[in-house]
Amino acid sequence: MKFLFDLFPVILFFIVFKWGEGNAEAAQSFGQQFLSGLVSGGQVTITQAPILLATAIAIIATIFQIGYLLSRKKKVDGTLWLSLAIIVFFGGATIYFHNETFIKWKPTVLYWCFAAALLFSQIFLKKNLIRTMMEKQMSLPEGVWHRVNLSWVAFFMTMGLLNLYVAFSFSTATWVNFKLFGGMGLMFAFIIIQSLLLSKHLKEPQ
Repeated sequence: MKFLFDLFPVILFFIVFKWGEGNAEAAQSFGQQFLSGLVSGGQVTITQAPILLATAIAIIATIFQIGYLLSRKKKVDGTLWLSLAIIVFFGGATIYFHNETFIKWKPTVLYWCFAAALLFSQIFLKKNLIRTMMEKQMSLPEGVWHRVNLSWVAFFMTMGLLNLYVAFSFSTATWVNFKLFGGMGLMFAFIIIQSLLLSKHLKEPQ
């Protein structure tokens, strides 16, 4: 359930973009009605409408996520605050400049921020963030925890590069598909492979 909650903005982004692609005139009408005051020049073209509407929805969905957690008096993870800051900045730039380049950079910046946080904490703070999250489920030698942390750094760095490759080598529609299905699929595959490799270290339930 939490996984779907975390993916909520990405799923809505995908749905709205696909709807805009299939209903170009309606998307332009919505965009002109609700976004023209935020767009430089005040005009939303028929080709820009799908990505601008999808970006606006993703920003609103991320704000809703945090508002929902705060209203339930639940802790908001630092990663969600970071995601909000990045989507507001890059999404806002996409809408204002009606330029999809900014939103295409958003996943890469988020991935690289995750990688930098993991690496910085391990090198300078002597704190393994992956160990902090996983040590209740498994017991690993210190050296293995170190390698697991670095494997996540490498994964996030690679995902950032892969996002840029797809974003600027293929159509926006292809990138939107990759953003949801490709990113989610590769994350699942990485977690499954890592889980299989570390399964012998899982702690037995008490």
